[in-house]
Amino acid sequence: MAAKWEKKGATDGELTFEIEQEQIKKGLDQAFTRVKKNLNVPGFRKGKVSRQVFNNMYGEASLYEDALNILLPDAYQKAIEETKIEPVDQPHIDVDSMEKDQPWVIVAKVTVKPEVTLGDYKGMKVPVQDRTVTDEDVDADLESKRQQQAELVLKEDGAAESGDTVVIDYKGTVDGEAFEGGSADNYSLVLGSNSFIPGFEDQLIGHKADEDVEVKVTFPEDYQAKDLAGKDAIFTTKLHEVKSKELPDLDDEFAKDIDENVDTLAELKEKVRKDLQQSKDDAATEAIQDAAIQAAVENATVQDVPQAMIDEEVQRQMDQYLGNMQNQGIDPKMYYQLTGTSEDDLRKQFAGDAETRVKTNLVLEAIVAAEDIKPSDDQIEQEVKDLADEYGMEVKAVRNALSDDMLSHDIGVKQAIEVVADSAVESAEVKPAAADTDDAAAKDDAK
Repeated sequence: MAAKWEKKGATDGELTFEIEQEQIKKGLDQAFTRVKKNLNVPGFRKGKVSRQVFNNMYGEASLYEDALNILLPDAYQKAIEETKIEPVDQPHIDVDSMEKDQPWVIVAKVTVKPEVTLGDYKGMKVPVQDRTVTDEDVDADLESKRQQQAELVLKEDGAAESGDTVVIDYKGTVDGEAFEGGSADNYSLVLGSNSFIPGFEDQLIGHKADEDVEVKVTFPEDYQAKDLAGKDAIFTTKLHEVKSKELPDLDDEFAKDIDENVDTLAELKEKVRKDLQQSKDDAATEAIQDAAIQAAVENATVQDVPQAMIDEEVQRQMDQYLGNMQNQGIDPKMYYQLTGTSEDDLRKQFAGDAETRVKTNLVLEAIVAAEDIKPSDDQIEQEVKDLADEYGMEVKAVRNALSDDMLSHDIGVKQAIEVVADSAVESAEVKPAAADTDDAAAKDDAK
């Protein structure tokens, strides 16, 4: 088959290819077999009309459109492979010629991946990472564990303090009228948590159980309920109980309660230190990878990214996000109701960094090609096993869902990340950049 690619713009062009007579005849035969099933021709039982009679009555050209629809997908795919282009969107197909006994000539307007010119991607200088675990870090972690183990104890005659939990009934009014969502019974509120309107919790401090308190507050101007924003409100509040936290002593018994594999507080501290060190090391590795990849992308030149690739990236992110929600039992409709958002809102959320994500992936793919990274069969099989373990699936199910090309691509991108990250150099000359999740997200896509 003769195929020719002619570039018309940075990422657009025309793919001209032919469908030979041998294939056309097969396509016409298949088209006739489909069409004749529903034909009623005098003298023939339904679906039994001969090809010659059909051609005499309707003309063979009446089968051309059906035959083309049958032949086009395979012919287009072969033309892509022959010209080695990488389409990123559905083509616009035009028929140039469909003459009898001649090859059919097809012209497809195609959008392809933009060209990437790599700059430096090895030896990238990245900010120095702090991997130090201090005694203060260990103490803070232990204190957090103490707080988690705290018990709430009734204050029989004590006044409420910040940090205490109070059980209250409350009823709110604005201009003497109750409003929706402004009342509750036996509500547990942690004073100082700032979970209520500013000023509400402060006015309960110093009061005891069984006391009545008239709480006066003003709704913030940006309050979510527009009909209440900026208005003064009075909450008639009844304190039923005041509870304070009782923290366990920081001793060997506490250590054994926290971790059954230790016997002393000293052992727990050492284990906490090791865990914190691992977390710091992992965070440093992630930060180095992100910074090195970002530098490699900045050093590369990427032609204009087609809108089709950006739209596909946005849709992919939305599908992944909503898929995670569904795994938690929340379908898209429920998600939008709970968050007060819409599909368009979610699309805009992911659209902001979509182009950067696409560029990052394009650069990583270019590094795969530059490094001639070609995953082995063993690596592909290991990837299948790893994915099966990660998602709790059968190996066979993963194998059926993912092609070798898809698996090879993902493995290659991960290896490209390693090439960039492993050669990175920490340098005090480089200042940490503002938080940016784009490169980290691209890296996660390859996992």
